[in-house]
Amino acid sequence: MIYPERLKFGDEIRAIAPASSLSIIPDENIRLAKLKLEEIGFKVTFSKNCKETDSFDSSSIKSRIKDLHDAFLDKNVKAILTVIGGFNSNQLLKYIDYGLIKKNPKILCGYSDITALANVIMCKTGLVTYSGPHFSTFAMKKGLEYTLEYFKNCLMDSKPFNIEHSKEWSNDAWYRDQENRIFIKNKGYYAINNGSAKGTLIGGNLCTLNLLQGTEFMPSLENSILFIEDDSESKAVNFDRDLQSLIHLPEFKGVRGIVIGRFENESKITSELMIQIIKTKKELDGIPVIVDVDFGHTAPLVTIPIGGKVSIIASEKDAKIIVEKH
Repeated sequence: MIYPERLKFGDEIRAIAPASSLSIIPDENIRLAKLKLEEIGFKVTFSKNCKETDSFDSSSIKSRIKDLHDAFLDKNVKAILTVIGGFNSNQLLKYIDYGLIKKNPKILCGYSDITALANVIMCKTGLVTYSGPHFSTFAMKKGLEYTLEYFKNCLMDSKPFNIEHSKEWSNDAWYRDQENRIFIKNKGYYAINNGSAKGTLIGGNLCTLNLLQGTEFMPSLENSILFIEDDSESKAVNFDRDLQSLIHLPEFKGVRGIVIGRFENESKITSELMIQIIKTKKELDGIPVIVDVDFGHTAPLVTIPIGGKVSIIASEKDAKIIVEKH
């Protein structure tokens, strides 16, 4: 694996839009996100075509590919943040110059639809990529502390770190109303299947990862720890069949453990439903499973290395997630 250089204060971060356009983000939130990153100590620049928009609130494949390549080629840019997720990152996969990226390794960070880019770039180049906040995430006025802590832990420090649960979490439309926020006390993550495992972190958004099945872009699951989550559109029946689809892959036998991110309230996936889903899948017997971790479409969220090394320990009394190399 190729680990990109650590991010340092004073470094330039480039915001790009490989899925939805920056134009869908309110100007005030763009200002706030840029200001927050500058307050932390970074320089922020934007790709040439990131505000281009079409009927799908995105931009042309040509424009998105150019912005991606330009960001990797620019020697001044030390990290690339996607502005937001969307639906169409997988349109880019055939057009990416993976050799260019391998010769110019640097941090790429985002989540949701960016799961396609992050896993494929890791798969094709050996470059460790990151599931973590978008550029737009940094516009959040309240409840950003945990996200910032793990962003720094993962991208600025090379020491192993434990993923501790946040004290509270939210699933409100904060980007529309920054003042009237709803925070929920976090009960912490828990184990459904006990055991321990070590492996390579693979995954992100489950339905996006599943788009790669049967293609040259699907990452290897050999000796992997799967991190999977989904958004409000994924109800229990959707998550169940999407997970089953992944389990049906011949390569699934290489999975050593599963970590599942917290679901959005609208999904209505209770702990009882999650336990039922996991326990009815005999293929998961003997595989440790940890649930309700702070990553995915609720806030706050941890930054984790796709292609990095992770250890998990799951028991009735305790559950631990340790990022060993990132």
